[in-house]
Amino acid sequence: MALIHIPLVAYPYFVQSISQLLLHDCELEKDGEAAIGRRPWAFWLPFVNISVALNKCSIVCPRDKADELFAPVLTGLSAELRSSVTFSQEDYSVIAIGGEGLEAGERVLDLTTPLAMARISIFFITSYWSDFILVPLRSRETVIHALEDRGFVFKAEADSEGGLMTNPASPLLHPHNRNASASSFDFSSMPGTPPPTSITELQARTFKLLKQRKISPIVDDSIELVTCAGIKESTASSSAANFTQGKLQHGLLKCLTSFERPKFLSLTLSDSESVSLTIEKRLLSHFDNGGEDLLLGKDGPEQIAITLDLKELPNETTGIVCGVASRLVDGMKGRIGTEVFNMSYLSTAKAGHVIVYEDELEDAMDALQGIRENGVNGMH
Repeated sequence: MALIHIPLVAYPYFVQSISQLLLHDCELEKDGEAAIGRRPWAFWLPFVNISVALNKCSIVCPRDKADELFAPVLTGLSAELRSSVTFSQEDYSVIAIGGEGLEAGERVLDLTTPLAMARISIFFITSYWSDFILVPLRSRETVIHALEDRGFVFKAEADSEGGLMTNPASPLLHPHNRNASASSFDFSSMPGTPPPTSITELQARTFKLLKQRKISPIVDDSIELVTCAGIKESTASSSAANFTQGKLQHGLLKCLTSFERPKFLSLTLSDSESVSLTIEKRLLSHFDNGGEDLLLGKDGPEQIAITLDLKELPNETTGIVCGVASRLVDGMKGRIGTEVFNMSYLSTAKAGHVIVYEDELEDAMDALQGIRENGVNGMH
């Protein structure tokens, strides 16, 4: 996988590339004859994520597709725009995580804490259906071992470098079907700095750093989000399912290419699941019948993103995700008792987004009070 960062000022130049990535077809061999086809609700590429937030677009896709669809666009850009677009030099591998047994906040900690303690750089995405961890190819085995030490079991996929990790101790061994979608960067540790010995120390380090850099949470509560997914039609005929998928793709293209570009959108596609979306609720109007016959979870409660602008932090900074997540989990437990706190994450380049339900926003901001008091932006 390659990671691509595109500022929104350059976004219009890449719309065609993004559309081609979304509509990617695969040539199948059938009875000795080449045939173009679509499988019902399954993407042809192993993994793709397209995210738009905080005036940036971030893309995760196979390296060959980055080279084929996106790299050639750079030659037509001005020197200034070209320098603002970045492609990861390092390749990433994707590990799928199954067997969800914790509520969303605890699950983020369960997965990211051992990796942060092991000083591993990761990209973590939880879709409507599954969790995915993107890790530097060189760190893949270390990540697997770190999660195995946590109780997960790795099962390699046949004829593939991918694989699925499950937690046998988890009481739930089926898809999320929850109203949350998360992703996060966790950078390698700073040179010369010993790793934290506990989650408490990691949290303390994180909030000290955020205070020093005067980074505080920003909220635009006018942007109401919803997390949803494409309906799987396993019992439908192939032609009917393809027709429905075509309507879904049409809605996605309208979201990505509309004159008023999305302020917040995260789209996850894989070759084993239907699409997962965290989008502005207003964007549902781009789908046929408001997505009534296309999307699961579209009528879920509104969500709001709490944003941390991390552009001033060096790339080698570590522990931001775990530190912020642990503070939120600790703070929200004291306020909502035994209720589930379904916070989730989206991290794009140099920004972190904590996504909470609208009725939990005030409590979540109170839990982050430590960085609000010393930040410069605050809540607005």
